[in-house]
Amino acid sequence: MKGWMGKFKSVFLLSLLALVLAGCGKENLTALVPKGYGAESSMNLIILSSIIMLFVFVIVFLVYVITLVRFRKKKGQENFIPKQVEGNKTLETVWTVIPIILVLVLAVPTVAATFDLADTSKSKDGINIDVTGNQYWWHFSYAGEEIQTSQDLYIPTGEKVYLNMQSSDVIHSLWVPSISGKMDVNPENVNTMYIEAKEEGVYWGKCAELCGPSHSLMDFKVIAVSPEEYDQWVEDMQGVDPEAQPQDAVAQDGKAAFEENNCMSCHAIGSSPNAVGPNLTNFGDRSRIAGILEPTKEKLVNWIMDPESIKPGNKMTNNYPELSKEEASNIAEYLLQLQPSEITPESAGN
Repeated sequence: MKGWMGKFKSVFLLSLLALVLAGCGKENLTALVPKGYGAESSMNLIILSSIIMLFVFVIVFLVYVITLVRFRKKKGQENFIPKQVEGNKTLETVWTVIPIILVLVLAVPTVAATFDLADTSKSKDGINIDVTGNQYWWHFSYAGEEIQTSQDLYIPTGEKVYLNMQSSDVIHSLWVPSISGKMDVNPENVNTMYIEAKEEGVYWGKCAELCGPSHSLMDFKVIAVSPEEYDQWVEDMQGVDPEAQPQDAVAQDGKAAFEENNCMSCHAIGSSPNAVGPNLTNFGDRSRIAGILEPTKEKLVNWIMDPESIKPGNKMTNNYPELSKEEASNIAEYLLQLQPSEITPESAGN
């Protein structure tokens, strides 16, 4: 009895812990708080499948209890052999037909939602963004707008934004749980899906396909703003002058160090399609450095000095000359002043 009670307590505590931890997380990184059309479709399917599973569980449990109570061995029946029943066509029909019906109830809306979310028939009339997955960052090229960004994807609310996705290396998978489903990003072909945010805000995205040692750190953000703010952001980004000199003297030294150390061979500022490394046009407006770090000068200096310790296996490591702490600090100052627009992640939803 003691051993049985000990196991029961362990199972109970684990179940209670699982229930408590199920409430942990972030509102902008969960499919259970949908803020977009795709996420709502996924949530409806989650609810439908949960209802079906609950129905099956209740029926099986009731049959199990009835069987235990009604057909248990009774006193005086130690040697009693019950009547052997087999080949009941009615029962066999019931437990064959009901599962088929349940599968169809789940399969039909699932297939319909899959085709709906993959519908690109109206893509020519909407916003198209070419998405490139890299180890371990994302690049976004706004078709027809001459705008290049990395890590932060700006979209207008209430509009379908079509993402034409391809990988530059291995297979990735783009997923923004709060507003959309996920889709693989392959090296061989372009996969297209659309996302649509109903509310302004910053939504966290993830790579949902194991792609290397820093897979779990391959984060990006979707910044959903009003259509008016989006138009203003587009205008601001199109007006960026890559050759503009910062007013601050330290930032000027940082720009000079940035160019002298050949950083421009990998990173572009402005509309250049150079995508060897992340585009830095609006680096100072980003909500995160390298997708994961708080946007502070100290953390940026640490990233510049030793990116391998932060994102193992990244392609920036050892691909530029060794920098002094002062050079890294000046470059960080310059990058943090790349703020071409007043439309930023901080202003989204405010």
